[in-house]
Amino acid sequence: MVGLKPSEVPPTTAVKFLGAGTAACFADLLTFPLDTAKVRLQIQGENQATQAAQRPQYRGVLGTILTMVRTEGPRSPYNGLVAGLHRQMSFASIRIGLYDSVKQFYTPKGSDHSSITTRILAGCTTGAMAVSCAQPTDVVKIRFQASIHLGAGSNRKYSGTMDAYRTIAREEGVRGLWKDNFPCHFISAFGAGFCATVVASPVDVVKTRYMNSPPGQYRSPLDCMLKLVIHEGPTAFYKGFTPSFLRLGTWNVVMFVTYEQLKRAFMKVQVLRESPF
Repeated sequence: MVGLKPSEVPPTTAVKFLGAGTAACFADLLTFPLDTAKVRLQIQGENQATQAAQRPQYRGVLGTILTMVRTEGPRSPYNGLVAGLHRQMSFASIRIGLYDSVKQFYTPKGSDHSSITTRILAGCTTGAMAVSCAQPTDVVKIRFQASIHLGAGSNRKYSGTMDAYRTIAREEGVRGLWKDNFPCHFISAFGAGFCATVVASPVDVVKTRYMNSPPGQYRSPLDCMLKLVIHEGPTAFYKGFTPSFLRLGTWNVVMFVTYEQLKRAFMKVQVLRESPF
C-alpha cells in the first residue's frame, strides 16, 4: 500500500483542523496559477474603455498565464499567494477540519449514524463559519490577482498582504473586507467537479468582479450581475470557466489525498509520543 498505514486511533479534532488547512495550502501552491488565470479572465472586459490601452488581452488558460509571465514577470501567476494561504488555513481548516465534530454535535445521542439532514446542517454550519472567517483573505487575494503591473512605472496599490488588509479597512471601512458575497461563496464552497463549475461559474464571476471593484462601482452583487449582462452579455458569466474547472478538480484531488496522509502522519506521531518505552 502506497503511503502511511492508517492508525487504528481516530484522528482528533486538532489533527483534522491542522491537517485540513495544511493540505489545502499544499493544493493551493500547485493550482494557484490556474486560480489567477481564472480571475484575470473573469475581469476581462470590465471597464472596456479604460482597459483597451492599459491591459493585455488574455486568451485561454495557457495563453493567460504566458501573457502574464511575459508582461509582468514569472512571479505574476502567484500574485496574492500569501493571502491565498491565509484563506486556506482559515477556510479549509474550519469547513473540512471541523465538519465531523459539528456533525457529531448535531447527531442525536444514542444514534449510530448521521441522517442526511444532519450532514447538510453540519455542512451549512461549517461553511457559514468558514466564509465568515476567511472573507477578508479572499478579498485581498482577488485584489492582488486582478492587479496588473506592467513594468517599473506601474503603481502598486498595496506594498504587501498585511498592508492590503490595513488599506482596505482604512479606505473602505472594515466592511470592505467582508463584501457581501455570502451566497456566492456558499454555492462555490459546496460544489465539486464539472457540474459545480457550471452552476457556480456565474456566481464566481460576480464575486470576483464585486470583490475587485472600487467603492461605488456597484451598489450590490445584484447590480454587478445586471451590469455584467447588459454590457457584456450572458456568456460573460462563464469567463474563466476552463481554469476554474481545471483548478477545482486538481485542487480537490491534491487536497484530499494530502489531507488523508497528513491525518495518518499526525496520528502516528501522536501514538508514538504516547506509547511507553
